[in-house]
Amino acid sequence: QVQLVESGGGLVQTGGSLRLSCAASGRTVGPGAMGWFRQARGKERELVAAVSWTGSVLYYADSVKGRFAISRDNAKNTVNLQMDSLKPEDTAVYYCAASKSRYLTGTYYSTQWYDYWGQGTQVTVSS
Repeated sequence: QVQLVESGGGLVQTGGSLRLSCAASGRTVGPGAMGWFRQARGKERELVAAVSWTGSVLYYADSVKGRFAISRDNAKNTVNLQMDSLKPEDTAVYYCAASKSRYLTGTYYSTQWYDYWGQGTQVTVSS
């Protein structure tokens, strides 16, 4: 069984920064793409950023382009999300997800495309 554990969430003021980390443990996830989703209260879970297995292909939601950066370290089985210039609308529970697919193809923006999920970490941006 694969476990994904997120860390780094918290409370920050508008304009501040946070760095989320996701560590995979247990049976190896294997060469798969990974992503960060978020779910605000009363809203559907949405893909924020995703990265292919090699790290060469990246995806960002329009709402976070230029402010968030996703990266991964396959040797350490970790994926990070650097979040800068945070806004109150970034407030949500952030989830790490891993797919068995290597590349960002097809419906990679959908929750169903991912095979493993973390428990989530709360990010709150105060105005």
